[in-house]
Amino acid sequence: MKNEVSIFIMDVSNSSKEDIGMELSEYLKELQISIAYWTQYIVPTKVTHRAGDELVIVSSGYASSYILAFYLSRIWKYTDHRPYFGLSFGNVEEDLSSINIETWIHPLMKQARLANDFLKKQQDRMQFRFVLPHSHATNGFEVYSSEFEKLLNTILSLKQLQINEQTEIQSLVCSLYLILGQQNKVSKYLDRTKSTISSHMKNGKTDVILDAFHDIIKVLTSLETQPNDHRVNELQTTIRQNVNNRLQNYLPAGRRAE
Repeated sequence: MKNEVSIFIMDVSNSSKEDIGMELSEYLKELQISIAYWTQYIVPTKVTHRAGDELVIVSSGYASSYILAFYLSRIWKYTDHRPYFGLSFGNVEEDLSSINIETWIHPLMKQARLANDFLKKQQDRMQFRFVLPHSHATNGFEVYSSEFEKLLNTILSLKQLQINEQTEIQSLVCSLYLILGQQNKVSKYLDRTKSTISSHMKNGKTDVILDAFHDIIKVLTSLETQPNDHRVNELQTTIRQNVNNRLQNYLPAGRRAE
């Protein structure tokens, strides 16, 4: 039986610079615990922190790892040490519960590593890249895997340009809107008028960035043999609720630019 999974391998930019290695390592351990908690009753997921500044995830469903990667990128604490994610998705023979990702060898893991290595070599680094398995399959999404890979990475590249153009306050508003879901809640949290928040969202292209995120999720989910929109929605709801419960830790209002 084929099991549909997704993978990301995450590294941290400039992790060897400054005296921050141990601090980043502790932060990643905290995120590992958070990810395990977010996913435990919703989507089977294996997550490990290794090699100091690396997180690796294998999760059930084609969209799950990208969802987790995107939320991590929006609540990430260290703006001078941004994470980047090599992603892949496809089918495995093993049951996820039996996989030891510390030792697991599989073509999908290799694809995610290739995507991560590609990003590592970029001077103007994107945060996300997919590398998909190319096969001679006669059915399933693999028939068009090259085309899907190109289209996904093109969308991600365009979205990255918009993210890079955000000011600090625009980025914070975008992240808060992702978590809180309403402009008036963002306005209240930051103690700014609704019109100010609306202006930051418009100038920071919040709607465009988040629409692209949700559209990618819809595409990835649609490629599954039995699409599970409920699982995808529940995963996002759980992440938002848990982040909201500790919002001042994840997205402190004092981080905003005046």
